[in-house]
Parts: sequence; structure tokens; C-alpha cells
Amino acid sequence: MSKSKDYSALASEIIAGVGGAENINKVIHCISRLRFYLKDEKKAQTDKITALDGVAGALYNAGLGQYQVVIGPAVTDVYDEVIAQLGEGFADEEATQSAVAETGAAAQKEERPKNLWGWITKAFQVLIGTITGSMIPIIGLLAASGILKGFLTLFTFNLNLIDTKSTTYIIINAMGDSAFYFLPILVGFSAAKQLRSDPIVVGAIAGVLVHPTIAALWAAPTKGMATFLGIPMNAEFFGLPIHIPQYTYSIFPIIFAAWLARPVGNWLKKVLPLSLRSILQPLFTLFIVASAVLVIMGPVISLISSGLAAGINMLVTANEAIAGLVIGGLYQVLVIFGLHWMVVPIVSNDIAMTGHSVLNALINFTMIAQGTGALAVWAKTKRADVKGLSLAGALSGYAGVTEPAMYGINLKYGHVFWMANIGGAVGGFIAGLLKVDMFGFTGSLIGFPSFFSKTNPSNIWTFVIASAATIIVSFICVYFWGFSDADLDKVKSAQKKNVFKDATNK
Repeated sequence: MSKSKDYSALASEIIAGVGGAENINKVIHCISRLRFYLKDEKKAQTDKITALDGVAGALYNAGLGQYQVVIGPAVTDVYDEVIAQLGEGFADEEATQSAVAETGAAAQKEERPKNLWGWITKAFQVLIGTITGSMIPIIGLLAASGILKGFLTLFTFNLNLIDTKSTTYIIINAMGDSAFYFLPILVGFSAAKQLRSDPIVVGAIAGVLVHPTIAALWAAPTKGMATFLGIPMNAEFFGLPIHIPQYTYSIFPIIFAAWLARPVGNWLKKVLPLSLRSILQPLFTLFIVASAVLVIMGPVISLISSGLAAGINMLVTANEAIAGLVIGGLYQVLVIFGLHWMVVPIVSNDIAMTGHSVLNALINFTMIAQGTGALAVWAKTKRADVKGLSLAGALSGYAGVTEPAMYGINLKYGHVFWMANIGGAVGGFIAGLLKVDMFGFTGSLIGFPSFFSKTNPSNIWTFVIASAATIIVSFICVYFWGFSDADLDKVKSAQKKNVFKDATNK
């Protein structure tokens, strides 16, 4: 069910099905169900409601005195339309928040893992679910920004129609770059809503991470500074040397902040006097959580990133074909956690010092693979809303920005991500085997001019061959083994299976 779908007709039919407005006292919702408090539950027409397109089931829970209509992920949209038709007097926001919290906690307790591997798998699924859930509200904006950045690159560096020193370029570049530069703020607000912490406070914490003075610490020269495991300590916090990494474009640190802000904020709410709570709670939450991110998460991410960067660089210099296989299959995993930013300086240094970068050439095919994964979903699905989202993600991926494809489609339906990575591994292996090179920074399909070489005319054909292999393998793997419309219905099917369980379920 699409976020942009008009739910007015469904809301009207549900209201009529429960006996009309005159039979309703209150309406609340949990994470997947509308919950009606009815004057006479016998007036509800369960068979009629269950048959509606967009309804997964319906039942009356005598213990709670609620008539429940199972909607699924679009429950908040349907609820908003129901309240719009009934009037605000039928809403109970406090009861709704309580129901959402209770069912969310119940969902997390379901299917407890039986062994260590089960716990690891569940933890990874929860993490990916949190990341994708935090990203979904801004996927459309990222896709649009990625496409705009891609076209700007095409008209500027490839066709030379726009001068990079002109104010036209500066303005359009800001339009395309703003969503990515301030991504931590957007993700922080969204993640806070999902993790039930204060979105405004978390947004402010994200603002600290992308503040110009913080960014300047990362960009400042590091020669002569103290180091820890090779990482320069470029800042000091109450006398403690710390490392400030690049936080723009990142998502994992602010999701950690959104998670931490809730217990910190709840504890402060308990211990602070009521008269000072409105000021001191956000103040201390911002200070404590922002400090934890800067002092703990920043160095941790930098350590992991620098280790990965060193390993990748060593792999590329040892065997380009094997490097292409490994990088093509796994590099986008780094993007999920924002760990790819320590690889960027290696690419930048390669281009600055030598004018080309083999590493960047191999990374290029991972972008094509993720874009193709979304394209395969577009070709296979019969759902109009998924078609629109997947096509936008594919175009953005081919323009060099993979986040919309990954967070909107590929990670959400996890097999798509990994099946697409198979194509990336194949393309990277072929490119490495044929000794591909890259003479620019812009990648994916739109960056094809970066593969023209004055000394090696066949380099562009290596790019074409490896790109074609990436597209063909990724498309086939995703189309036949990575996705089906049944994946979209799993939630609905699960809800139908559990519809007659106790109402404290989802």
C-alpha cells in the first residue's frame, strides 16, 4: 500500500463496516491495527470489512473491548483518514501512543532465537530494519537529489555546458547536495520517531555533527598531531584527545544517537524537577548524547574504517581481479554503516597524485549493481507504488548515488541487496582481470567519460564489458531469485495468520 495512496474510500468503507460514526466512541491504532471502541460491537460486519482491499483481517477482542481492523504498514495513513472523516473528538492520542509502544515491544519479543547464531541474525535484522525504517521517509528526496547531481555532473564535466566556477553551478550543486550533506539531521529526525526518542533533540545532535566548525576539525591539516593506531587525534574534549571524522553523508552515528537519546531522556525525565524539565531535559540529553557520539562512536567508526581502507588498498595492489571480486561483492556493505568514507581519501589521493584510481574503478561496479537490483524489482513487480520507488532508485544508482535504491528497495527486501552484489562481484572480477582504470571521480553509468584513456584506448571497452556483465548478472539474479511480489505480502500474510490471537499482538 502506497504512502501516497488515497485512503478516503477505504476509511469510509471501514467506518460503514463497523456500524457508522454513530456506533463509534473512540478510535486508536497500534503498529498495524485500527482499534475501535464501539457502542454495539454486534453492528460490525466482519466479513464485509475483511473482504476490503487493504484490510488483512478483523476481530472483536472482548477482553479489551476493542474491535480491531488489521491494516499493516499503512495503518497510520488509514487512521488519519478515519479521524479526518469522523472528527478529532474521536481520537485518543495518549491511548494510541501506548498501544504502539506495547505492540512494538511485543513484536520484539516474538520468536526468541535458540542459539548464538540466531541472536546474531536477529540483531543484524533489527539493525537493518532500523536503518531502512529511518531512511524510508527521505528516500524520495535522496533519489531526486541523486538524479539532480548526476545530471549536473553530465552537463558540467562531460558535456561542458555549465562552468564549475559559475554561480549557476554553485546553486544547482547546493540543491543536489543539501539532502546528503545534512543527511544526519534528516535521518536523526526520522530515526528518533521510529525509536521513540525526541526528534527535535536528536535533530539538534545531528546538527552538531555537521556543524561547520566540527567539519573544519576533520578537514584541518593533521601533520604533527598525536595519533592512536595511526589515526590523528584532531580535537580535544575536556583534555581528552579525540578524533573527529567526517559526519556529513553518514547515518550510523546519528541512529546510535537516536537510540541512546531515549533512555537518557527518560532517565532525566524521572530525576529532574517538573518546573525545570522542559529546559534541562533537552539540554542534558543533547550534551550527554552528542558527547557520547563524538568521543566514542567517532573514533570507533574511524578505527574500523581505516582498517578496512588499509585492507582494501592492500588487496587492490596484490591482485586486481580478486580485489574486484571482493570489492564488487561487499563494498556496498560499508556504505550501509558509513564506513566507506575512509576509502574516499585513498581514491582522492590516487587521483590527485597519479590522475587515476584503480580502486575507484572497481567500486564503480557496485553502484551499477545496486541500481540494477532496483531496476529488476521495477521490471518484476506489479505494484505501482513499488515500481515508482524502484525506478527512481535505479536512476539514482546509475547516476552514482546508491542510497535510494538500497534503503528504499534492496535492503528492505534483503535478498535483492545480496543478489545484486553477485552481479557487482562478477563485474568487478572481470574489470580487475582486464586491468580496468579510472581517470575521474564520478562513477556508475553516468561516469563513463572517466574511463576514456589516452594511453589505453581499450580501457573504455573494459568498462563497457564489465558494466554489461554487472547489469546482466545482477538483473537475472534479482529477477529470478531475489524478489517477488510475495515478499511485499509477507507482512500481510503473517497478520492474517495471527489475526485471531490475543489483541496485544501486532
